[in-house]
Amino acid sequence: MPSPNTICLSDPQQTLCSLPIHTGSMGPEVIDVQTLYKETGKFTYDPGFNSTASCRSQITFIDGEEGVLLYRGYPIEQLAETSHFLEVCYLLLHGDLPTPEAQKAFEHDITMHTMVHDQLTNFFKGFRRDAHPMAIMVGVVGALSAFYHEALDIRSKADREMAAIRLIAKVPTIAAMCHKYSTGMPFMYPQNQLGYAENFLRMMHATPCDHYAANPVLVQALDRILILHADHEQNASTSTVRVAGSSGANPYACVAAGIACLWGAAHGGANESVLHMLRTIGDSSRIPEFLAKAKDKNDPFRLMGFGHRVYKNFDPRAKLMRKTCHEVLDALDLHDSALFKLAIELEQIALEDEYFNSRKLYPNVDFYSGIVLHALGIPTNMFTALFAMGRTVGWIAHWDEMISDPEHRIARPRQLYTGPGRRNVPGFQPS
Repeated sequence: MPSPNTICLSDPQQTLCSLPIHTGSMGPEVIDVQTLYKETGKFTYDPGFNSTASCRSQITFIDGEEGVLLYRGYPIEQLAETSHFLEVCYLLLHGDLPTPEAQKAFEHDITMHTMVHDQLTNFFKGFRRDAHPMAIMVGVVGALSAFYHEALDIRSKADREMAAIRLIAKVPTIAAMCHKYSTGMPFMYPQNQLGYAENFLRMMHATPCDHYAANPVLVQALDRILILHADHEQNASTSTVRVAGSSGANPYACVAAGIACLWGAAHGGANESVLHMLRTIGDSSRIPEFLAKAKDKNDPFRLMGFGHRVYKNFDPRAKLMRKTCHEVLDALDLHDSALFKLAIELEQIALEDEYFNSRKLYPNVDFYSGIVLHALGIPTNMFTALFAMGRTVGWIAHWDEMISDPEHRIARPRQLYTGPGRRNVPGFQPS
């Protein structure tokens, strides 16, 4: 790597220090502040880490101003149109798209690990039937480490690769089991002749009583949803996985931590919130009322599924999800459904509204993915579990990248302390 440039931080009286600047292959330059405290006795202050690069990464690049999302350099639009999910998994894990031979071997490995240990089913009995699927997933995915303790050497590349295969293969099985448990239905085992997305839909919707055949349009829609959610740079859940992994924690515990973070309504729960919002609005005649509430700074109501923290332009995933949404509605003849008509009308009215346009509050991927998942027959409380399915490969790719990075250290943020100064406990007498 070429020698970095430097920047001088100073105040009116003195130069504080000279800090190196690093340049990546794309995106903003970064100021290396690792020596700042040593040289100045001062920390940086950046709540939410909005201006902080926490690591070097070669996996995903986002340009929020231009609406660009690249996986290993490939535009998300091209991958979603030409690849299937397991190809994208291979790409994120290995850095390049697979050859036909490599893809065949990778898919075989995933297929051969989709079943879970039979004793793992006992974990479900400890949860209430009305437990949220994400609560169950956190526990069960974390428990996987208890079944594969012989292959948990994070310094071993072979062990890390096996953990990646097991997680990608088993998380859909566990997610479907969460749904079946909550409904009192028997668990459905995966079938080796089915593809990744089709297998999940069967485990979700089939019963031992009847033959189940998934609609190919719905299989393709789910596969695309998984691709669009596979990774998104250093978001909250991915950063959580990296922080947990920085201590040397095993990959199953790290992914369980990512699932817990993803569960938050501001992160993976956003598409679930879109459906709740649509049901609250109830009828297209009330759309103007709720748009007015969204514009009122004194009203806590938010228009869910519009705008994005990173994208200041159209979310590139949203364009693809919108196309998928209409393909699904056509295949299922659901355009006249009250909920879907309401969503389409809300989208059209908001896109024509100067308030939202001037602030670039365009529909994001969560707005459309909630509608698609609902059409696929996925219960609302399972939406985030589907998100976790897609994001598992991104989490494990970042975890592996971090473990392989010779610069990685245990995460240890600092703080700006604003509590009381030193004081003595009343009555304390020094000895």
